[in-house]
Amino acid sequence: MEDQKTSILKILKKAEEDAVSGEYIGTVLKISRTMVWKHIKLLQKQGYPISSKPKLGYSLEYTPDNLYAENLLSELETEILGKKILYYKETNSTNDVAKKIANIEKEGTVIVSETQKKGRGRMGKVWYSDLGGMWLSVILKPRTSIVNSSRITLISGIAVARTIRSFGLDASIKWPNDILINGKKVCGILTEIGAELDQLEFVVVGIGINVNNDIQDLGDEELRKNSTTLKKELGYPIKKIDLFRVLLNNLDQYYIKFKSQPFQSILQEWTELSDTIGKEVSISAPNMSIVGKAINITERGSLVVQTKDSGTQEVIAGRCNYETKQRK
Repeated sequence: MEDQKTSILKILKKAEEDAVSGEYIGTVLKISRTMVWKHIKLLQKQGYPISSKPKLGYSLEYTPDNLYAENLLSELETEILGKKILYYKETNSTNDVAKKIANIEKEGTVIVSETQKKGRGRMGKVWYSDLGGMWLSVILKPRTSIVNSSRITLISGIAVARTIRSFGLDASIKWPNDILINGKKVCGILTEIGAELDQLEFVVVGIGINVNNDIQDLGDEELRKNSTTLKKELGYPIKKIDLFRVLLNNLDQYYIKFKSQPFQSILQEWTELSDTIGKEVSISAPNMSIVGKAINITERGSLVVQTKDSGTQEVIAGRCNYETKQRK
């Protein structure tokens, strides 16, 4: 059942700054006007600009750009994802929180945090997660074999790239889990699983997007050189609540496609968005190093590399390096 504060926000947002009476809200939600007043006071205390007009009711002056659960929930129209959102002002890692609760929480639960103290990327790399970015994890429970887990990373990459493109930026996917704009990293995706035998129990998709945070806060000089933010690329800050709404809706749609449609069509879309296919790449993987031309991606998420000496090789995981530049 939807939280009453979320329901009140939905009513006020739908009214578009017009006043809504406490009596009407109470009737819709089947609660007393006193309870409506108490919820309004709690929302005001959280910073929502709700004004009270005698004989008219309550109005939301504007939608604040915060990541509180009720604010995010009131913006979503998803089928699976985001029915429950857990908000943190700060946490070590949203993925760590998600993994701890994955077995008891429903599929689609989202953990979002304003900052992360110990954010991480693939292979244990530090992920700087300061204020202004978007750091979230989604709990998924696909009933499928563990061999299909990498497909979740692929659909997540498509969803993020499509989301960023909807804001007017030419985002592309760098295998296996980065999103680029003009050759610079703006987002990383970290997928972690829980499994029993060969069946997935849950998949946690961690997504970190540099939104309005500052480049100078992103670690060392080399990292700053190769990274960017949405604010920098657009030339102005973006509303995170709008970004979250589009991202969750896109991820929801692609997850439904993953569960219901042949994967080949999704794979084709990933290929079309890829910045990696067709590039001369150098891949460092456990106990191996491969140099060649990236020519394809498999349904398992492996990168197919054409080498000069060893023919084609498939790489399921590794660090992929190549020269990136602005897409035309």
